[in-house]
Amino acid sequence: MTHIAAPPLSRRHFLRASGAALALPFLDAMRPAFAKSAEAPRRLLAVCTNLGVLERHFFPTETGRGFALTPYLEPLKDFRDQFTVFSGTSHPDVTGGHSAEVTFLTAAPHPGTASFRNSISLDQFAAERIGHLTRVSALPLVVSKSGNQSLSFTGSGVMLPAERSPAQVFKALFVADDAAAVARQVEDLRTGRSILDTVASRAAALQKQLGAADRERLDQYFTSVREVERRLLIAEEWERKPKPKVDVPAPKDGEYLLEKLGAMYDLAHLAFATDSTRLITLFIKLDGFSEHIPGVSSESHNLSHHVGREDKLRELKNLELAEFQQLKALLTKLQSSKEGDSTLLDRTQVLYGSNLGNGNNHDTKNLPVLLAGGGFKHGQHLAFDRTNNYPLPNLFVSMLQRLGIEADKFASSKGTLKGLEMAG
Repeated sequence: MTHIAAPPLSRRHFLRASGAALALPFLDAMRPAFAKSAEAPRRLLAVCTNLGVLERHFFPTETGRGFALTPYLEPLKDFRDQFTVFSGTSHPDVTGGHSAEVTFLTAAPHPGTASFRNSISLDQFAAERIGHLTRVSALPLVVSKSGNQSLSFTGSGVMLPAERSPAQVFKALFVADDAAAVARQVEDLRTGRSILDTVASRAAALQKQLGAADRERLDQYFTSVREVERRLLIAEEWERKPKPKVDVPAPKDGEYLLEKLGAMYDLAHLAFATDSTRLITLFIKLDGFSEHIPGVSSESHNLSHHVGREDKLRELKNLELAEFQQLKALLTKLQSSKEGDSTLLDRTQVLYGSNLGNGNNHDTKNLPVLLAGGGFKHGQHLAFDRTNNYPLPNLFVSMLQRLGIEADKFASSKGTLKGLEMAG
């Protein structure tokens, strides 16, 4: 019997089919449940500024409690008992300078190499377990000059695009659609499920033509299809629920760094206050920004490569200090919002840090990291070995557990973070 080889598969056709399954926004692994938890919810906001910070102005000299506030921590003085500073931490085996932007919340090793494959981010790991409790399972945001780069990655290492328009986020969360619009959206969701069914059946027909490696890739694809189908069921249910009403004007899409950052922080506060989501990431991509920041006239990326020049260091300090002042405004809003016997800050973990420890030489060790709120015993500087860094993913395990998620490992963690205790 003569064997006739199957014709080569069309890569474009397969990717087009994959895109139909994976291009839906805010679709994270969810369970088919919609009831709110009886307990007051816990939340997470993870912020990464991508060019590092000047360690001389961030890290305290003293360790433990009672440390003197550094210039960058001075704006947060009203919250000094509500945040912890960490030094001597990093992600094990994360190298690659700016390439480490994609691993701030994943800790996947060796970004930037040919063999690199990203892994699930902290927020998406949590979303797979608690994302079904809110309209938006997890919300990736970005402040940037252009593009939608995100800190959020699926279990297969695919980036979930971030939203860079505060006006669009506000509309999606708080502007009610009319009945006809809701019906159209539900029909779109049903159509999406029908498309997925078609794509899955086509992919199944290809299995006999594929080698072992391609079959493994196809299995991963099938997993993604099944996940999206579950998410579509959740999305349809939420389309029929009314959106929360907020008595604030919609934000404008500003042009400059501080107005963009302030608008995103305000949206995070509103999203948490209305329980629209409990998981938010915010990537601050500083490249290209300089305008309308007092004492800053040079572009941000250029300033990060200061090579010790005092004029650049002064401007960089002004830029980074402005970021911490915006962080203060966010913490103030969270603290002023009451939720039962506590505040939003008590219930919200605010992680602030960078993928670079030193932007001047692209060093990925000794990362600047701060954690505020969220129900921990704060008010300390936890200092670890600056030569042999402590694994930052240990902090992620502690954060997951504080969210009420049963987790004893995340990425390259070795347990929970030593010295960080939960409040009563």
